[in-house]
Amino acid sequence: MDKLKLIIAREFMTKVKNRTFIIMTFLGPLLMVGMMMLIAFITKNSMDTTRVVSYIDHSELFTKDDFENTKSLEFVDISNLDLETAKQTIKETEQYGLLYIPKGESIEEVAKNISFYSAESPSVIFTEKIENKFNNKFSSLKMKELGIDTEQVNASRISSDLQLSNFEGEGSSKLINGIKLGIGSAAGYMIMLFILIYGAMVMRSVIEEKTSRIIEIIISSVKPFQLMLGKVIGTAGAGIAQFIVWGILIAMLYAFLLPIMGINTSSQLSPEQMEMMTEVTKNSKLEIAIQEIAKLPIATIVLSFFLFFIGGFLLYSAMYAAIGAAVDNETDTQQFMIPIMMPLMLGIYIGFAVVINDPHGTLATVFSMIPFTSPIVMMMRIPMGVPLWQIVVSLVLLFLTFIGMIWLAAKIYRVGILMYGKKPSYKELWKWLRY
Repeated sequence: MDKLKLIIAREFMTKVKNRTFIIMTFLGPLLMVGMMMLIAFITKNSMDTTRVVSYIDHSELFTKDDFENTKSLEFVDISNLDLETAKQTIKETEQYGLLYIPKGESIEEVAKNISFYSAESPSVIFTEKIENKFNNKFSSLKMKELGIDTEQVNASRISSDLQLSNFEGEGSSKLINGIKLGIGSAAGYMIMLFILIYGAMVMRSVIEEKTSRIIEIIISSVKPFQLMLGKVIGTAGAGIAQFIVWGILIAMLYAFLLPIMGINTSSQLSPEQMEMMTEVTKNSKLEIAIQEIAKLPIATIVLSFFLFFIGGFLLYSAMYAAIGAAVDNETDTQQFMIPIMMPLMLGIYIGFAVVINDPHGTLATVFSMIPFTSPIVMMMRIPMGVPLWQIVVSLVLLFLTFIGMIWLAAKIYRVGILMYGKKPSYKELWKWLRY
């Protein structure tokens, strides 16, 4: 046990004292926050941009009221020009494009022949907005042509509002389901991201010691199982410590930068905005949603996230360690990376394709028990409500599989250190496991 502690401490201190590790610990949050701020700035500028679109209406079906200007779109009527002259004029200006509505014998003919000319392809959102505008107008014109009173049609439209509640009569909200999915998805995605970023650290650590031949001295006094377990736990501790520091620094940077960028927080709302917020909160649906959020098993979600986060990272780190034990350089690791990547990709796919639609179904339940996918799939299920016994069984299987994977990595390591300079295959690894 003392040797294991020494290995863990050695691995932890080696990582945290590394110059690159220290630099990235403090530079990483700056880069991430900077990237997020840049994306927010670009998005804000894009939303604030007003596109000018000229239009020619030769159909005479539209009025100026049909081309009402918005914050992001401004229309200019140049129906007095012919098409070719208008196209040449628009090309010489910085306008977004030209909308041409030709004359037709019927509404259907006009609808099929509308054109938009621009120097570059228009965005999907812009195209959908224009099409929706025309579709609504043409539908209204067609109903009038058929003698249908559009006011009566509009008055006849009724929107249903499905009330959600359990069998005890407690009200629920459609909003809460989206919140639960968001929490679960974020937790699962964060676990996968952490594994991908830090799992390879273990593999590189094993490879470095093999190539430096230091391991030949270490292995004479330490069992391979202890060595693998210590390296995985020590490296995991360093990664988690860096992750925690990142979280604290990012929170501090956001708290410092948000006021500078002029983004309002709740404490900076004006009295009118506070009054509006109070009125909105009184809305019964939002009140139910807030009550539902308060009923979420927050303690279970946080504790489960921590345990599955640790268990998932340790399991995949053990797999990375097994790869590092089998090869002599990172170039040779590529052929063994697919078995690691596939379960992670499968877990994400099951989470978004199955759990979202049927979180308590057989498929979602089974994959939340399989150790290689459970850290992601189970974390997506837990906010939706999972029996405690399923969480316990999943965690037990996860940590048992981690121990088993460490044992396999140790067996590969025991033979791999004697095979320096040889590129192993899957067939060779199978032989090593049988020794």
